[in-house]
Amino acid sequence: MQSKKLMTGVLSPVITPFTDDLQPDAEMLIRQCRWLVDNNVGLAVFGTNSEANSMSTPEKISLLEKLVEAGLPVERMMPGTGCCAIPDTVELTRHAVNLGCAGVLMLPPFYYKGVSDEGLFRSYAEVIERVGDSRLRIYLYHIPPVAQVAITLPLIERLLKSYPGTVVGIKDSSGDWNNTKTMLEQFASDQFHIFPGAETFLLEALRHGGAGCISATANVNPRAIARLADSWQDDDADEQQAGLNQVRGVFQRYPMIPAMKAVVAHHSGLSGWKRVRPPLTECPEAQLNELLTALAAVNFSMNGLESDHG
Repeated sequence: MQSKKLMTGVLSPVITPFTDDLQPDAEMLIRQCRWLVDNNVGLAVFGTNSEANSMSTPEKISLLEKLVEAGLPVERMMPGTGCCAIPDTVELTRHAVNLGCAGVLMLPPFYYKGVSDEGLFRSYAEVIERVGDSRLRIYLYHIPPVAQVAITLPLIERLLKSYPGTVVGIKDSSGDWNNTKTMLEQFASDQFHIFPGAETFLLEALRHGGAGCISATANVNPRAIARLADSWQDDDADEQQAGLNQVRGVFQRYPMIPAMKAVVAHHSGLSGWKRVRPPLTECPEAQLNELLTALAAVNFSMNGLESDHG
């Protein structure tokens, strides 16, 4: 059990499709996940861009079971399991471990602000002790622009000392390359894998010992991002990175989740992909037209989504 390989490469916080009565649509999600895996991208389901915090723990457990039942590779799964309530985090984490998922991506409790490292350490420790399973592999999730609760360098150090082999990595969605670089310099190793939260930093992270990236736009541009992760030492790596930045830059002009869902709906021909759960609202048609025009200008395509989903 202790020799389980740590995750590397590109993962996507997979967007979640909803039915017309706003229930999670497992069949559409399975199809999307298969397309991502076929494009060499792992499945960080229940991430920020999955609208995870708009879903209940039972909904997430049910979806995860259906993904596994559908034969999607558990060794490519890193579901988000961090919730505000410890019992929810424990239940979801334990379920992911029992299903064989390679790891879990764990937000800190994010409702209360200004909490101490001591409080966050106790929260993670409580989850680890309650799950009580040597198969558990936790990838911390640092996203202060959204959570407003930071995972500091001293907290990482303390968790690594207390739970080696269990706390095995981090996704840094700070958007601050200097922070990611410091994490890489201090902690990157065979036992602790560091993923920037956007492909914008993918090449630099790989050059500094990073493990890959976990990126929203891997939902829509998977093949190109995964290609750079595989060929980052090639002569055209900087050119590849520039191309990824162009596509990312287009999507970042718009609310990311509705924009990605609208583009997937357009390319797949499945209009249901446009739906988001409140409080989010769908991408307006005029905005989508602007987005599609801008994407066409940077030679964007969905790499076979049309034939797979049409």
